[in-house]
Amino acid sequence: MDLNLPPLIQALLQPQAYPHKPVQVELVQTHISWVLLAGSYAYKIKKPLKLSFLDFSTLDLRHARCLDELRLNQRFAPQVYLDVVSIYRGPNGPCFEPLGEPVEYAVRMRRFDESARLDHVCARGELTPQHLSALAQTLDDFYAHAERVAPVSQWGTPAQALNYALDNFPDLRRVLDAAASQATLNALQHWTQQQFDALQPLMQARRQGGWVRECHGDLHLGNLVLLDDQVCPFDCIEFSDALRWIDVLSDLAFTYEDLLAHCQPGLACWFINELASCLGFYPSAALLRFYAVYRCLVRAKVAAIRVQQTGEDASPVRAQVALAQRLVAPPALRLTVTHGLSGCGKTWLTDRLLQSSGDGNTLRLRADVQRKRLFGLEPLARSSSALNSGLYAPDAHRRTYDHLRETAASLLGAGWSVVVDATFLRRTDRDAFRNLAHERGAQFGILAPQASPEQLRARIQARQVLGRDASEATLEVLAQQMRQLEPLTDDEKRMLVSVKG
Repeated sequence: MDLNLPPLIQALLQPQAYPHKPVQVELVQTHISWVLLAGSYAYKIKKPLKLSFLDFSTLDLRHARCLDELRLNQRFAPQVYLDVVSIYRGPNGPCFEPLGEPVEYAVRMRRFDESARLDHVCARGELTPQHLSALAQTLDDFYAHAERVAPVSQWGTPAQALNYALDNFPDLRRVLDAAASQATLNALQHWTQQQFDALQPLMQARRQGGWVRECHGDLHLGNLVLLDDQVCPFDCIEFSDALRWIDVLSDLAFTYEDLLAHCQPGLACWFINELASCLGFYPSAALLRFYAVYRCLVRAKVAAIRVQQTGEDASPVRAQVALAQRLVAPPALRLTVTHGLSGCGKTWLTDRLLQSSGDGNTLRLRADVQRKRLFGLEPLARSSSALNSGLYAPDAHRRTYDHLRETAASLLGAGWSVVVDATFLRRTDRDAFRNLAHERGAQFGILAPQASPEQLRARIQARQVLGRDASEATLEVLAQQMRQLEPLTDDEKRMLVSVKG
C-alpha cells in the first residue's frame, strides 16, 4: 500500500469496494488524476488541485468537470465513456451505493487494452500510414461538425494563444536551472514572441474565418487508441474552455509533434499531409510550426510539473525542449517536382517520399487537388470537364500552375520543404519552379517515375472504375499528354532524385 496516497484512493484499491467485484484493482496516476483499473471498467478521479490552467479544488468543481469530460469525450468515443458515478462513505469503506452525500465523483469508462494506445503501438513499430490516414479522416469529419467559436466569445483569441505559450516557461525554468538550459529557454521564448508578432494577423483572420472550434485539446499519442483497428481519440481537455476552444491547427499540431518526439518523422510527415489535403491549410502553414513548438513546450511543462511533484528525472523535459529547438530551426529547404504522364506513379512515389521523410518537414501540393480547390470543388468531386475545357482548359492550366507556384513560394517562406505532384510536361513549367527554388535558396530536384503505355492505360482505367482519386485523367487525356510531352533535358536529368523505401 502506498501511504502517500489519500485514504480514499488507498481504499478504492480494494476489489470489495466495487459492485462488480473485480479480481484486482490497479492504479495509474497522471499529474491531475487517479485512474483505478477495476476489471472491465476504469474509474477516473480528479486530484484536488488548483493550478494555473485548472481548478479541481472543490468537490463541486470536480463533479462539474467529470460531467464535462463525459459529454466532451462521447463526441469521440461513446463506446468508452459510460457515465459519471458518485462515491459514498459506507460502513466498511467507500462504496457506490447511495448513502448520504457523495464524497467524490468518478468518470466510469469501459476499459480497453492499454497496449493498443498509439504511444505503445508506435513504440512497437506497428503504427502505419494507413492508421494515420484513417485518423486524419476522423479528425477532418470531427472538425467539420465541431462548434465554431462565437465572435463575441473570449476564447481562442491571439492574445490568449500567446499567454498560454508564454505560460510554459516559468515551470521549465524552475526545473532546468543550468545556465545553458536557461539560455535555451530564453531563445525559445524570444522566438515565440517574435513569431507571434508576425503571425497575429493570421491568427485573427483564422478566428474570424471560423477555424477556432471546440477541439480535443490534448491529441498526443497517449490519448489515441486502436479500437477494432480504427484510431479513436479519447481523454480530451475538459477542465479548461480556453485550452479546448482553439485553432484546429493547434489541435492537430500535438499529434504531429508527438510523432516527431517518438522518432517517427516519416509518419509525422504523412499525417500532416493527409490533414493538409483535407483541410487545405497551406496558406496558414507558418502557424503549424508555431503551434508544434508550443505543444513541445506543453509536454515539457507537464513533465516538469511531474518532476516537481515526484522528484523524477528531468530527461523527458530536456527531450521536449530539444525537439522544440529543432523545430524552430528547420533543415535545409528542398523543392521537388514530379514529371510524367498520368498513371506513371507520381502520387505513389510522392507518398513514399513523404513516408520516408527524415525530418517531417515536407508538404505536398497535388495539382489534381489544388486545381479543384481553385474551382470550388472537393478533391474527389467530378467536374465533368471535357478535354481542353472547364478545369482542363489552357487558361485553367496556367491558373493551376501559377497557384501551385505561389503556394510553394509561401510554404518555402514559412520554412517547409515542398514536393509538387503534377505532370510538368512542359519545360517552361519546370523552369518556373526551378527558378523559384533558386530564389528561395532551396535545393531543386525532379522525380520522374516511368511506366509503359500499356501500364499507363491500365492504371487510368482502373482508377476511373474505383473513383477514389482526385485525378480525372482519361485515355483521351493520356493520348493528348503523349503528344504534348517535352522530355527532360540532359541538365534536368542531372537533377533527378530517388526515393528511399
